[in-house]
Amino acid sequence: MDNIFETHAHYDDEAFDEDREKLLEELPKQGVCGIITAGADLKSSLAATQLAEKYPYIYAAVGVHPENIGESFDADYISKLERLLNSHKKIVAVGEIGLDYHFRDDNKRIQKEVFLNQVELANRHSLPVLVHDREAHGDTMEILRATRPRGIVHCFSGSVEMAKEVVKLGMYLGIGGVVTFKNAKTIVEVVQEMPLDVMVLETDAPYMAPVPLRGKRCDSSMIKYTAEKIAEIKNIDVQQVCDITKSNAVKLFGIE
Repeated sequence: MDNIFETHAHYDDEAFDEDREKLLEELPKQGVCGIITAGADLKSSLAATQLAEKYPYIYAAVGVHPENIGESFDADYISKLERLLNSHKKIVAVGEIGLDYHFRDDNKRIQKEVFLNQVELANRHSLPVLVHDREAHGDTMEILRATRPRGIVHCFSGSVEMAKEVVKLGMYLGIGGVVTFKNAKTIVEVVQEMPLDVMVLETDAPYMAPVPLRGKRCDSSMIKYTAEKIAEIKNIDVQQVCDITKSNAVKLFGIE
């Protein structure tokens, strides 16, 4: 299996501190041809750009994750992200950005404001977005309808009806390890109903390892299990899954 394109990972995460360099040197030998490593705040966004500059097959996304909008939140985040965008050629997206009402929903106003500001930043720079949407489908879709960015709804968890609306807006569905979980029902229905040319593969490494490695530290080599599950659901060859999703990613991110 080759042509594995990972559209969402976090290789700056401390979970990779002990073996990051060895792992990132080995992944291309396991069929991984491209990775988007995403920031979650200003510090990790800078780290993502540094990884992209070190490894030819890695590209960066920069942004502020909704879980990082707290009391010590840097109010100057847009201008600092803009400086990164203007100074690093291998930044190909704004992300990970979005809404998360799972752990905290008493700050919805500021979450929506920060999400909207970052989508508008992406649009100004003609870049796609990596959208985090957890228990916030309605507000997420409201902002996407209003701003109409290109990009991916990461770790897609909505219904078939929501998937159709996302695609109608011109965005892609990020399919990760959840599709392999035993209790996965809705995402399996989405994969069944939607064409492969609107999907991209991802892991969210070091999180969300697929079955049969659930609970372990995740990395991009594990995408093969997600690709195999999609191939099983759609009754097609697994290499076809990798080839088409890679083509989708390259098109979206403007990568040669």
